Amino acid sequence: MHKRFFHPVLALLAILLAGCSSIDNYNPFGDAKPAEARKPENSTEYQCDNGKHFFVRMLDKGNAAWLIYPDREVNLDKIAGGTGTRYSNGVAVLEINGAEATLSDGPGIIYTGCKMPAKR
Repeated sequence: MHKRFFHPVLALLAILLAGCSSIDNYNPFGDAKPAEARKPENSTEYQCDNGKHFFVRMLDKGNAAWLIYPDREVNLDKIAGGTGTRYSNGVAVLEINGAEATLSDGPGIIYTGCKMPAKR
């Protein structure tokens, strides 16, 4: 006579494996790229050379700028010098001259040729 074998752990495992088809949506090591972030409210977009971009939201009547990278955000205070308006936090330096901007953030991050996209 055959006994039926039922084990709750195996049943749970079978249920979990059935849902594995959507596991790639949560896999941080997968090849899928995250969805592109939308433009933050009350910000100005700058599109730069090499496909880079960032957003800037002016604060405190232009005395500070909130710099929004694709992966993080930093606050920059207005500083003197340069040909345009400059903002810095001691590491990152953002220089805005009309519709153009240049951004450096330490030795490895440099955004050049940054411009506001044409209005659509």
